[in-house]
Amino acid sequence: MAHQLRFAAAREPISEEYPAVALPHPRCISVAFPPPRFTPSPSPLTNYSFLAALTPQELEMRLQIAMDVQMISKLDQRKLQTMASLLTSDPDYFLMIARNMNGSKRIQKLLGKTDDVDALFAAAILRRFLHIITDKYASYVVRRGMTVFDKKKKKAMYEHILHYASHIARDKHALVLSNDAYGNFVIQRVLKLNDLRSKNNIVVSLRGHFVDLSFQKYGSYVVDVLLETKESMVVVVEELMECEGDMLMRLARNEYGNFLVCKALRVTQKEMVRTDLFWGLVHKLKPFHNLLRWSRGKNIASILNSIR
Repeated sequence: MAHQLRFAAAREPISEEYPAVALPHPRCISVAFPPPRFTPSPSPLTNYSFLAALTPQELEMRLQIAMDVQMISKLDQRKLQTMASLLTSDPDYFLMIARNMNGSKRIQKLLGKTDDVDALFAAAILRRFLHIITDKYASYVVRRGMTVFDKKKKKAMYEHILHYASHIARDKHALVLSNDAYGNFVIQRVLKLNDLRSKNNIVVSLRGHFVDLSFQKYGSYVVDVLLETKESMVVVVEELMECEGDMLMRLARNEYGNFLVCKALRVTQKEMVRTDLFWGLVHKLKPFHNLLRWSRGKNIASILNSIR
């Protein structure tokens, strides 16, 4: 296999801008997506400075009044867009709401309603992207957006994710990104930077999930990269050996997993510093040799044959 980043569903260049949306709000808020390094200056029109003086309890009360879930569900398109424009017109106000547990939940309820509303929220998210993606509650707004936004908005989001890849990988988002068509590319990119701290954080975040990831198309790409360096390879293979024999057999016959089990055998055979890893895999796989011969695991069976 060629050792290169695999980015299955997001190869197109991220160059398209979103059309401006005419809003009912008088401020004419722009929904043009800012570049990753963009930091907006404070708006002279903002009137949200009073929020800084609110206690968490007072902010919570205002949120419950202004963004009642049942009320949100009854909004027509115009009122929905008006609410979205009010919430997103000031970057700091939007960030404050998103960082609140219930505020985050309310914003998530507003996403995916209409393309115009999504455009407003996507632009607002990108203006404070690093603060939002690394916050406990605000990050769920990004996750929800990545589920309901259209393809163009997702591309813009991932452009920012790539820009802040090392920060994000250190912030425990590795598992979510690894299972995503775009996000797995971010994780691969960080791993190939050979930054030991970032790599270690990714491995720690994914520990306990390597087998599950190996069954999945996008997750398998990340596990593949982890098998290419000794330190991370050891952690992955140890987890493979800990799973039940039947589970390992199913992985060895899986569309994606068979390649990873085969690769694990080859790299552990080559790195004979840890002979226990290689022989441990062989011992667990040998009872299934005949099943592997006539399935996607035939390459694994060939390796087992070669050491008889």
